[in-house]
Formats: sequence, C-alpha cells, structure tokens
Amino acid sequence: MKKSYNFSNQVQNSEITVGLVGDVMIGRLVNEALQKAPPHFIWGDLIENFYQCDLRLINLEAALTKSEREVEKVFNFKSDPEHVASLKIAHIDVVNLANNHCLDYDVEGLYDTLTTLDEAGIAHVGAGRNFQEAQKAAIFEKKGIRIGIIGYTDNEPDWLAGKEKPGINFIEIRKSDAILEAISKLKKTCDIPIVTLHWGPNMVQEPPREFIEFAHWLIDNGVRIIHGHSAHLFQGVERYKEGLILYDTGDFIDDYYVDPYLRNDQSFFFQVTVTKEKITRLLMQPIHISNCSCHLAQGKEADEICLKMELLSKLVGTKLERVPTGLQLIM
Repeated sequence: MKKSYNFSNQVQNSEITVGLVGDVMIGRLVNEALQKAPPHFIWGDLIENFYQCDLRLINLEAALTKSEREVEKVFNFKSDPEHVASLKIAHIDVVNLANNHCLDYDVEGLYDTLTTLDEAGIAHVGAGRNFQEAQKAAIFEKKGIRIGIIGYTDNEPDWLAGKEKPGINFIEIRKSDAILEAISKLKKTCDIPIVTLHWGPNMVQEPPREFIEFAHWLIDNGVRIIHGHSAHLFQGVERYKEGLILYDTGDFIDDYYVDPYLRNDQSFFFQVTVTKEKITRLLMQPIHISNCSCHLAQGKEADEICLKMELLSKLVGTKLERVPTGLQLIM
C-alpha cells in the first residue's frame, strides 16, 4: 500500500531564515582591498552564515560606479562595479538603497548602481530611476512563504525621487497615508512584510521616543519585521505584538574610524526565522569589524557585545537569552 503525503501541511509548517545585517560600505579602503583580495574577503569567517539563510538583506552604503561626478558632501562612497561579485558570492538577495550614499556620485552613479545590481540578479529597494521604482517592493517566495520588502530613509530629503526624477524613497518619521497605503498593498501580496529603514543620526545607542512610536505604528498596521540602520551602532531589539523591531543593526563592513567608547566596530549577524503565519525566532551572533572585513567575535569581546545588546534591549522591554552562538529571542 502506497504511503500518502500531505504536501499542503508540509508547506504550511515550513519555515525560512532571513539574514539581515546593517551598513555594508565597500568603498574607499575596502574598495582598494578588493582590488587585491578575492570577493569573499570582506565577509571573513561569516560567509557560511549567509549560506545558512534562505533570504539575505543588507543596506548597501556605497554607489557601484566609476563615475567622478562627486556631489558636494562630507563623505562620498563608491566601489568599482565589478565588486558586486562580493555581494553575489555571499548570495545577497536584496539591497536597500534608501540611504544617504546612493547618490554620492550623482544620477550617473545611481544609474550605474541600479544597472550593476540588475545585471547581477540582485534586487534593490528604496531608490530608483523614478518614484515608482524607488517605492517598489521586492517580493520573494521561499518554501511557499512570501516575503515583501520596502525601503525607506529619512536622510537627504533633496534626493526624493519624482515622476521623472531619479532618487530615493524619502519619508518623514511620522504617520502618513502614503506609508499606510504602501503597507496595505504589501500585506495583500506577501505573508511577512519587511520595512528596511535608514533612519536617525549617527553614533546614537538608543532610538528616540518618536522612532519607537513610529515603529509600533508600522507593526500595528501589518509590518512584521523592521530592519533599521544608520546610527553606525547597533541598538536594542524589541518584540512588539506580532512584530520584531531591529531598531539599528549597526555597521557590518567598512573602513571607519572606531570610537573607543561606543565601539562602532562591534555588531551582529541577525537571523530571523519565520513561518507563513509568524516570526518564531531571532538569533544574533556577535561580530567584529577589522581590516575592511567582518569576523565572528570571540571570548571576552563576544561577551561584551552580547551584554551591551542585552542591556539596550531591556530598555525597550525585551529580554534576551544567551546561547552558545550569541543571543536569541523566541517569539
């Protein structure tokens, strides 16, 4: 007698892991290092972490261009377009471009970035050739679970995309009908809506009250995961109702000066496990950035990073559990 299988139950009970990290800045000294090193160099011993995930999302903090049309600002970041190979080798699925660096080399640099990512088969959100592309969500289906991602930033209002103007998906951090409409559309097309959000000032360890209220409003209206970045420091994580808020995921790859007190060279690799209906687990593995690459933190440094995250998360009402690889939160 043949054994029968209930495939619908298997799909219904399946789960996937979404890997999220903060700012990936592959310009300046990182760009120079990649001219001599293999593409996987920047990921250090974390490349396997990316492979263990079903979907991978980063904030790309550099234009992929050879353009010399540098706009007037304090810091301008670009990487040679061929270094998109570093993103491909880590199986990066989607990058957020809604930030304060995607137009560092003007419209030409943005166009080069979009074309390079498109040719590499890497989705992008938060910026585009017009407002329709900048506002467009990236949709993925893995094991029968549909994930939808929208990118926003409150940085660089002058870069706001228009009907025929390239730019970013700029928002103010407040309730708005436009954001509500975008979330509503996303909810209709996917199971797990994600907002990736480049917000707030640099070198701040705690989200301001208005950011917390805005994040709660997003969750109240159907967003399941908020992927925050911009501060160059990780901030606390919050389990709020059916959602998960990563207020800031910190830096991940860069060549930045390290503040000896705030330690912007410390962060986490975030792994969020979801089913079709809900988030089930958050795993955070502490990392250390050095020599233009990232590495799993060890020993006393790993303990220091985890303790800091425990304290920051406690401030937003979340208790974390220590595990051998770092910290976890069971939803």
